[in-house]
Amino acid sequence: MREAIEPVVVDAGLHLEDVTVSRAGARSVVRVVLDLPDDVEGNLDLDTVAEATHPISTALDAVDPLHGAYTLEVSTPGTDRPLTEPRHFRRARGRLVRLQLADGGTVEGRLRAGSEVDPGLVLDVPGTRGAVTERVVPLVDVVRGQVQVELKRALEADLPELDETDGSTDDTTARDEEA
Repeated sequence: MREAIEPVVVDAGLHLEDVTVSRAGARSVVRVVLDLPDDVEGNLDLDTVAEATHPISTALDAVDPLHGAYTLEVSTPGTDRPLTEPRHFRRARGRLVRLQLADGGTVEGRLRAGSEVDPGLVLDVPGTRGAVTERVVPLVDVVRGQVQVELKRALEADLPELDETDGSTDDTTARDEEA
């Protein structure tokens, strides 16, 4: 099944993270998880996922791997995806992460870098008196990583102002043209 989907996903400029099949009553559910390639910064938006869904469905229908009806669910990894592969850490650069270490300890900090050549993760971790210190954690010492959701950072993001009357964005040009 992965062999049928992967070329379509690559053509869409995306990375095929995972494909699973499970039963839901009498039907099968095919779950496809997409992500951006390693060299693309940012997050995968739902419009892009929606655009990729139809070609994925067409590719699956052409090979009919389940020989019958199925439900197709296409999604992104989400913020709660465990960071288990080197590419997951590369995609999480700039994010606040918590690492569980093989020795039982944990490290939390902003992930700055990670590379295949030098398999270590570079984090900015809070130090004494608010100072930030650099800590390098060898990837082999990491049991699991998790991106930490930062609500304060999301609230501080540069968002468009909302019109208080109807909740739409303030676009006076469009309103003036309609009048």
